[in-house]
Amino acid sequence: MGLRKSIFMRTAIITGALLTFVSLINTNVQAKSSGSLTVSTFGLSTKQMQSDVLTPFSKKTNVKINTQFGDSATRLTQIEKNKNSNVDVVELSQNNALTANNEKVFQKLDFSKLKNFKYLSKSEQKLAKETNSIPYTINSVGIVYNAKKVGKITSWNQLWSSKLKNKISIPDVTTTFGPAMLYIAADDSGKSITSKSGASAFSALKSLKPNLVKTYTQSSDLANMFNSGEIQAAVVGDYAVGMLETSNSNLRYVVPNSGTYANYDTVSIVKGTKNLKAAYKYLDYRISKSVQKKVAKTSSLNNAPVNTKVKLSAANAKNKTYGKIADRAKTIDFKYVNAHLKNWITRWNSLINN
Repeated sequence: MGLRKSIFMRTAIITGALLTFVSLINTNVQAKSSGSLTVSTFGLSTKQMQSDVLTPFSKKTNVKINTQFGDSATRLTQIEKNKNSNVDVVELSQNNALTANNEKVFQKLDFSKLKNFKYLSKSEQKLAKETNSIPYTINSVGIVYNAKKVGKITSWNQLWSSKLKNKISIPDVTTTFGPAMLYIAADDSGKSITSKSGASAFSALKSLKPNLVKTYTQSSDLANMFNSGEIQAAVVGDYAVGMLETSNSNLRYVVPNSGTYANYDTVSIVKGTKNLKAAYKYLDYRISKSVQKKVAKTSSLNNAPVNTKVKLSAANAKNKTYGKIADRAKTIDFKYVNAHLKNWITRWNSLINN
């Protein structure tokens, strides 16, 4: 009996070891079969993006992530011009997403494959269907300023004050909030931006020019300009406020009571991707409750949530298009903007950059 028991135990151990080995092989095969995904996204807060979105997604799904960082317009141009860019998923500003969809850059989405799509608002679902992309955060524009140098700023029209001569930077017209700057200028003139193809906006910008030091294309450039004393105020998207306040304790941010202009950042699947299954997983992950709550933290990406199941504390709602600020955020007609943008860029360069 002792010999039989010994043989039986050895057999069991060998069998168990073989099963474990086979299991490991299957796990490795499964991990490899999950494939890879190249994500093109914004060049702001890249460390937080990596640690709070990309790395956790990779660990959860066994999908290897490759990244491409940069401003929205530049990355859009890259996938437009290079059909073999190998980008699978791209995150863009709302107007760039509209352009890309019109040019058939995106894969047509099957929204039934996104279990979290139902948690978007009706207007956001409508936007998704119009642009073939998923809005994952909403942001808006305000004024950041050095309170020690220029005192308190509360309104848009203060940007035109002679007290701010040679002290301001504004977003270039080609950036996410470039069109919003034109809307703000038109508002200051008292006329609609749709009047005479935006003539009122450019008239107001001409009046603003003495106050302008330079325009910027990346929000990260503003930190250096503030810290060097080159500028004392800037028009900026709320997603950059945390980074700027961290770099300079004298900076304050305000969204004027008269209102602001909103923009969605969106995520889309690039047409022709060979990693479609992984791409859908990423889109759904981006709008999941857990991820939306994580990236809404001021210590993370400071992204205002679009998932309606996410509720923010007062601390995490700070400097976001959320609550009362969201209520007074106005929309930009990006169809109108994009129809005039080529002409506006020419006029902008002639006026501002000369």
